Amino acid sequence: MTLFKGAGTAMVTPFENGKVDYRRLEALLDWQIGSGIDAVITCGTTGEASTLNDKEHIETVEFTVKKTRGRVPVIAGAGSNDTHHAVYMSEKLEEKGADGLLIVTPYYNKCTEKGLIKHYIKIADSVNIPVILYSVPGRTGVNISPAVVKELHSHPNICGIKEASGNIAQVVDIAGFVSDDFALYSGNDEMIVPVLSLGGTGAISTLSNIMPSDTAKMIHLYLAGDTEQAKEMQISLKPLIDALFAEVNPIPVKAALSMMNKVLPEYRLPLCPAENKTLYEIMTLLEDYKLI
Repeated sequence: MTLFKGAGTAMVTPFENGKVDYRRLEALLDWQIGSGIDAVITCGTTGEASTLNDKEHIETVEFTVKKTRGRVPVIAGAGSNDTHHAVYMSEKLEEKGADGLLIVTPYYNKCTEKGLIKHYIKIADSVNIPVILYSVPGRTGVNISPAVVKELHSHPNICGIKEASGNIAQVVDIAGFVSDDFALYSGNDEMIVPVLSLGGTGAISTLSNIMPSDTAKMIHLYLAGDTEQAKEMQISLKPLIDALFAEVNPIPVKAALSMMNKVLPEYRLPLCPAENKTLYEIMTLLEDYKLI
């Protein structure tokens, strides 16, 4: 059931003149896969999915599947605060060839744990591909507690969780459910090695948008038993990771990719370009890490 082990990139969605920039997206996919990334995650938080309409969302996933050509798994974001809409999108993205789905908790509604469990079961029952739970309470206001994971981890279509709560004590509790059929992915780049030390399977990363090779290497080193070198890489990357979250994701990482001539610095409101202070910090660090 495990969709991938290692580094999965939570891809940005490039825009040009208000439209999805498929030319640059194809180049990004080729660069990511050629750099050793283990999976691509499209139309998630980093991909500004909340400002893509359904047609754009579905077409972006379809394009990603087509251009990836089976080289790595394609995991598509399909979450919603409306369960029926999440089911609709999940079914459509399965039809378009997605290998798995990333389902964020319902935002704004702030449902109870009982409602959260029903939400995920309804979605997982509607498809025949694996589902990864996605907990990021800092953005959604809803946490996937260990109690909820306990109820859901044995569902035949639920294969793992992207844990981005930042709460290491909670990660410890969730780690008790990790098995061959249920994976734990770090959703916080500064916590990749700590999560791996608890039995984590890999990461769904923002950092790997700009450093796919190094992010994959760090995780592969740890999984191969070289924990010391992986730890040193985690520590050395911390300043850059901090800069990528100096403003709300994906504002800084798109700015970094723009400086690397990978995408245009274009966002959809309410996201907007980074402040000059953030841009200066990112440029300085990209030079320090020899990325520009």
